Amino acid sequence: MDGPPENDVCSVCHSNFHLPCQANCSHWFCGSCILQVWNHAAALHPCRCPLCRREITLLVPSEAASRQRNRDDVAEILQGIQRYNRLYGERSNGLFQRMQDLPFLLKRLLRDIMDPQRSLPLVLRTRVYLAVIGSALYVISPVDIIPEALLGILGFVDDLIIIFICFLHVAALYRAVLVSRHGDSQH
Repeated sequence: MDGPPENDVCSVCHSNFHLPCQANCSHWFCGSCILQVWNHAAALHPCRCPLCRREITLLVPSEAASRQRNRDDVAEILQGIQRYNRLYGERSNGLFQRMQDLPFLLKRLLRDIMDPQRSLPLVLRTRVYLAVIGSALYVISPVDIIPEALLGILGFVDDLIIIFICFLHVAALYRAVLVSRHGDSQH
């Protein structure tokens, strides 16, 4: 989804979205509204989502918002989002936050990979494919750290761990792409 849901409004201003952006918790806000929340709460720390109270470490403007960057008011808000992402986009406070961000990042990555209009760096595509293929090969191979033949269903634990590590790796790669895409002032 590249924009907020139909018939939805910003949870901060309770109006239609103006320059919508999505937080790493998957909630949508007006770009200016979430920046105000950040500036009024604690400009030295990432703000928390007004809906779920998760720490927001990444803001991704919608494509429609990014296309309007020539307007002065829009450019100012996008610069604020870029500043926010430069400060907090690389931040990942441990395994729990990475697990929470996983669905958001994997959904966006899948959409980007499937969209022929979207350009992802070849290095990222290659690393994603290698991670997925490598994990799949491990799972289907007879060589296991914990053999299924000896432990039955418990033998699948290592397979699940490998798949989970693969997803975390892919999500971390994609987060870096999003940070560079929406954190650089060169757009």
